[in-house]
Amino acid sequence: MTVKLVDIRPAQASLEVQVGQTILDAALAAGIPYPHGCKSGRCGACKSRLIEGEVKLFQHSPFALTDVEKADGLILACRALPLTATAVAWIGSNDGGTVLPPRRLEGIVTHIDDLTHDIKLVQIMTQDRCRLLFAAGQFANVSFDGVPPRSYSMANQPGAAGLEFHIRRVPGGVTSQHVHSRLKSGDKATLEFPLGSSYLRQHHSGPILCVAGGSGLAPIKAIVETALSHGTKHPIHIYFGARGERDLYLVEHFQALARRHPNLSFTPVLSEAQTTQYRTGFVTQVVGKDLSDLGGWKAYVAGPPLMVDAAIEASFARGLRQEDMHADVFFTPEAKPTPGAIG
Repeated sequence: MTVKLVDIRPAQASLEVQVGQTILDAALAAGIPYPHGCKSGRCGACKSRLIEGEVKLFQHSPFALTDVEKADGLILACRALPLTATAVAWIGSNDGGTVLPPRRLEGIVTHIDDLTHDIKLVQIMTQDRCRLLFAAGQFANVSFDGVPPRSYSMANQPGAAGLEFHIRRVPGGVTSQHVHSRLKSGDKATLEFPLGSSYLRQHHSGPILCVAGGSGLAPIKAIVETALSHGTKHPIHIYFGARGERDLYLVEHFQALARRHPNLSFTPVLSEAQTTQYRTGFVTQVVGKDLSDLGGWKAYVAGPPLMVDAAIEASFARGLRQEDMHADVFFTPEAKPTPGAIG
């Protein structure tokens, strides 16, 4: 039998896992609120105990799951392919509260603008112009006519009648090229949302670290603006990594926000600039220099895989708990994680 039966003990649910499907993917497809973060073996949020059965683990970060933990019977649900009938139990705390189930909506593009030379701001209004609820930091699968759907994070706070996306032009990317060269106001769009678990944890009482790379600033913008609108007084540190000054955007917006909220700091970091008013180097190295103890913090990280990996490693090395890391990896269609089974 190719389909494997997996018993997810905390959810009191048994489900069939298809060939090539991980335990996490099967659980999420079945509507089970399995704790998770990056879905690529980097953050450790889906760490689980293997109670019965056997799995094959795809390649993952040693910071997410150590050899000692594996020897103790722990696995990552996002990288676990069941080989037999299996029983698992997640060990992370699902502190996200109530999350709305995803739904499909029809929308219309109402505004397009340039944020940088390769990032477009795209606003989409639903046809019924209803208030759209989601958790700040989540994303949507967006479909435009004639091109493949892609995942884009909402950059605005929940509750508005539309959604704001920051869409980077990906070399060779069919959908992003369409957005940058042919999309216009009035075009139709289909939305599947809200999706994703790297969202603002409203009940956290402590400092917040946000690290963004490129268009990863979109979910960070939603998270920070929502936290501030809800009256948080705890320190919020935003670090925005880019190559050069032409890759920065919304700098004045965040600087103005920081002037109104003394608990907010915003630090742009440029990795390739020679002469600049901003700090230079890799954004994760700057974070490491500034913040030596992240015990009791929440961290929200969004951007390309290498930056996310480095941010996770630096944060854990400075005392951040695994359950306090919420990562959103911005894979391009050409850079999906490879399965690379390791056991």
